[in-house]
Amino acid sequence: MSLPVTITGLSHRYGRRVVLDGIDLAVAAGERVALLGASGAGKSTLMQMIAGLAKPTEGTVTIGGRPVDGPLPGVTMMLQRPALLPWASVRQNVELGLRFSGLMRRDHDAARLRVNALLAQIGLSDRADALPTELSGGQQQRVALARALAPRPDVLLLDEPFSALDMGTRAALRADVLRLALDAGTTLILVSHDLADAEALCTRAVLLSGHPGRVAEDLAIANGIDAATRDRVVARLDAA
Repeated sequence: MSLPVTITGLSHRYGRRVVLDGIDLAVAAGERVALLGASGAGKSTLMQMIAGLAKPTEGTVTIGGRPVDGPLPGVTMMLQRPALLPWASVRQNVELGLRFSGLMRRDHDAARLRVNALLAQIGLSDRADALPTELSGGQQQRVALARALAPRPDVLLLDEPFSALDMGTRAALRADVLRLALDAGTTLILVSHDLADAEALCTRAVLLSGHPGRVAEDLAIANGIDAATRDRVVARLDAA
């Protein structure tokens, strides 16, 4: 299942500093959208508003028509760092997503089957009992991905999940994210400063200007982008 995300007139300030200004954005159910921008463009702040982890100074966020006043069921998030419990096994970390959703309590057998299936899909069935410290960085992020997808979210939020990885691991994890997100049919919103991440995962890219963050461009990228547009986007992303 998937749900639409609608952002209307969203602005946010930290004291006198305006971080986001007048953001209007509609993401259709099942759509895959990237929020791109240079450092300081307010991408992660906007993602926190969508996740219900922070409240905007002005404006609204709704998911499936429901106002976001705090974290909502059916919305999960994957971060730049995997944030795994170091004392818990791979299996136990993936199960966390199901404990929060209540499935572990309602149907323990179904939950175990779901975890087994995800571990197989990310290629870590043989490491189910390993601790996070026994895994590579890419493997840890795969566990974080499985945890986020375990409850079959309506909306999956990805906040720079590839930025700490080497290029080979990054490409492989992007492929895993796309395959699993398509299989789940979830709405996907990605925050990144890398156009390649957006092109690998998304059909649309929303480019934020910085200081304060505003929507500068809204691009369809499913069929690629021309050289002039690419150069313009990359220049904006590289801007300090």
